[in-house]
Amino acid sequence: MGKPLPRFAFTTLSVSLLLASAFQTAQASQTELPAISVTGEDSLGYQADTASVGEFDAAPLLDTPEAVSVFTQALIQDQQARLLSDVLKNDASVGESYAPIGYYQNFVVRGFSLNAASSYTINGRTITGEQNVGLENKQQVELLKGLSGLQSGVSEPGGRVNYVTKRAADVRSVTVSTDDRGSGYIATDVGGWFGSEQQFGLRANVAHEDIHSYVEHANGQRDFMSLAFDWNISPDTLLQLDVEYQTQEQRSVPGYQLLGGTELPHGASPKKLLGHQSGSKPVTLDSLNLNGRFEYRFSDNWKGNLSASRSKVVIDDYSAFAWGGCSQGTACSQGNYFTPAGGYDIYDFRSPDDTRRNDEAQATLSGAFNTGALGHELTVGSSALRRVVNNREQIMEWVGSGNIDAEPEQFPRYTGALNDSHRRLDSRQYGVFFNDRIRFNEQWHTVLGAREVRLDEKAFDSTGVTTRHTQRYAFLPQAALIYKPLNNLSLYTRYSKGLSLGGTAPWFATNAFDILPPSVSRQIEAGIKYDWQRLSLSATLFQLRQGYQYAQPDGAGQFTYVQQGEQKNTGLELAANGHVTPRLQVAASVAAIRARVSGSGTPAYEGHQTLNVPTLRASLYGDYALPWVDGLALLGGVQYSGKKYANPQGNVEAASYAVFNIGSRYSTRIDGYDTVFRLTVDNLFDTRYWRDVGDYMGDNYVFQGAPLTARLSASVNF
Repeated sequence: MGKPLPRFAFTTLSVSLLLASAFQTAQASQTELPAISVTGEDSLGYQADTASVGEFDAAPLLDTPEAVSVFTQALIQDQQARLLSDVLKNDASVGESYAPIGYYQNFVVRGFSLNAASSYTINGRTITGEQNVGLENKQQVELLKGLSGLQSGVSEPGGRVNYVTKRAADVRSVTVSTDDRGSGYIATDVGGWFGSEQQFGLRANVAHEDIHSYVEHANGQRDFMSLAFDWNISPDTLLQLDVEYQTQEQRSVPGYQLLGGTELPHGASPKKLLGHQSGSKPVTLDSLNLNGRFEYRFSDNWKGNLSASRSKVVIDDYSAFAWGGCSQGTACSQGNYFTPAGGYDIYDFRSPDDTRRNDEAQATLSGAFNTGALGHELTVGSSALRRVVNNREQIMEWVGSGNIDAEPEQFPRYTGALNDSHRRLDSRQYGVFFNDRIRFNEQWHTVLGAREVRLDEKAFDSTGVTTRHTQRYAFLPQAALIYKPLNNLSLYTRYSKGLSLGGTAPWFATNAFDILPPSVSRQIEAGIKYDWQRLSLSATLFQLRQGYQYAQPDGAGQFTYVQQGEQKNTGLELAANGHVTPRLQVAASVAAIRARVSGSGTPAYEGHQTLNVPTLRASLYGDYALPWVDGLALLGGVQYSGKKYANPQGNVEAASYAVFNIGSRYSTRIDGYDTVFRLTVDNLFDTRYWRDVGDYMGDNYVFQGAPLTARLSASVNF
């Protein structure tokens, strides 16, 4: 890497070696006792057979009447994933929705954007989504596509992401990595079991990353550490605790906007930092996630579960922000796009101490019993979730102008005082729920469930005065029918109802920053799942409906944010994960989605595909173990996206693209230690493409995909 390892890297190694020594000492002092080891290592490669995101506990995917994608630790490691976008690119139903470099990411699933307040969980408990969750301590990442009202209450219709943490295991490993830009990465994974009866387990992960971005002037760094604790209190009692902390510091990279509001920028470089000002501060994201679970088994058929979590993120949001170009006297009807010649305004944006916190608790009782000839697997429970947001009124001070074809001048920065911090949101959600799997016989099952939700939410202005108090009850049912003609084949159909929080009016609307009432969404879905040897195959048909929320133009240059009409997304998803042959395994998916708006009152927004949703997207990744070189495998794949519209009128179109990736993995032993080398080359042909052409807070932004990127890593297991 051309320079000494940073202090944190040495700390990482020291902590890891210390923990490793402690585990070895503890085990050595108990050699007279029989060893009892429980491990969670992945033996299925890219194929997973269980997930918990669609149920209230881990359940076989074959028996889960939802479309669930699982990205295993093996896949995450082979692709050297650092961010959630690196993981979710493997599902064709997923696209990015305002995910700038140096900021936290968000996504669109089945054509609907996820919500940072409710769409992301760790071990089933809701976290603040305004963070880039570290992957070092994750065993797998799960994606429930579609409504999750039964599982999580108020949520977006697109889906739900769940991170599953690694549990205690006898492991001691170090991974180092670099890339073609000189980035540096080091991570350690240390764990083991100890105690008089091996009843205590620990797993520690520590990582440091020096980020050399492909965007100029946008380097950064990240530190991560986590600890997982398992205690088998008795044969019937289990306690699990998790804590993880991460800090990330990096300049955020503004997106481009449409030229004159009518065309995409020409010849734009993904390496350019728009609006660069040398004195601007980076964005800092500090996140803390705490998670606990207590389980007690009353009998062979009944168990209780208590879980609780806290997730807190503090964002110091600074940016020299490139936006508009028509707001400082240029002849334009609206300011939220670049000029036809590529001009834009530069703003000194400041929003420090932006604090988001989610606290959640849940209690469940689950068991199996019979009523006559019917078998039941019942779960009942209750949950409570509180989300609070504290922040300052944002500073967005115009300082000068620039152009996409030139490096901007350096302008004096804003020197005024920051605004005071106030509570802006206090949202409380309470729920009671049940889910009953009823078995008529070996072939026919039905799953009936519902959640009763009480939402009590207050919003405040920049002075702390209450501007809205929403109180609402909602009954969210779900019903599914499953037919299993064979043990390895299941067909299902499902109906779900959901409730989503209302959107916030953009700054330019006549009702700026008003929050609309919650909206109801509905979904019908039918699917087939088939496990053939070590390969899982699935096909899913779905239809999602939700009220359409948008800034409605009045024809005179004014906009009012309304909920009018309906967005209906209909789609087909195909997926295959696992071994095709003993030497070849794949992770593949295809999604065809028709997304339409009707009844909006604005004909220009109807009759065509909705914003940022291609009609076809596909993803393929493969791993082939070469027969003539032991331990050597070839890796590679492709992500394809059809064309998509970059404005709601559907008259600005981003072209389709295909991005090819290659790589290799070599497993060997060096000095008696298992060692794995990985090489990945993403975007092999250095393709230029628009990865994201969606909107954020009412403004349209377009982001280019990453150029060719090569990454090399080595992992040693001690």
